[in-house]
Amino acid sequence: MLPIRTALLSLVLLLPLPLYAQGANVAFGASRQDSSGPVEVTADNLSINQSDGTALYTGNVVIGQGEMRLAAPRVLVVFTEDNSKIDRLEATGGVTLVSGEDAAEAQRADYNIEGGVIEMSGNVLLTQGASAVTSERMVVDLDAGTAQMSGRVKTLLQNGDQ
Repeated sequence: MLPIRTALLSLVLLLPLPLYAQGANVAFGASRQDSSGPVEVTADNLSINQSDGTALYTGNVVIGQGEMRLAAPRVLVVFTEDNSKIDRLEATGGVTLVSGEDAAEAQRADYNIEGGVIEMSGNVLLTQGASAVTSERMVVDLDAGTAQMSGRVKTLLQNGDQ
């Protein structure tokens, strides 16, 4: 048992310092995501409100853009002022985001289409292979393929022998 503890302690001491601070930077997704690509939405129901430029998708909502998939029970799509394109997506009720072999879960996700940024909040769990990181908030930059985690970040790293 002592060698495992020693190996774990060595691994913890070798971790980058930001993981133990208020935030952590991690890679996210297999590669950079093209946030300018088309967005495909499927769901059980759709309600359109032309007066405020929104569309509400409910029931088994799945959104795809390139290699990325986002799933949630409820997604509000907000269009630009001239209704020519999607401005942002607001997913709630338990959200799953998958890109490459990385997956993240949270209570809510707000996706700024133009900026290529997804902000996930509420009990965020990011899994990358056998490793996992939890926090209260994660901001994913799809164009850079990175994520910034903040709010009591906790990391579980699996040793290669596991």
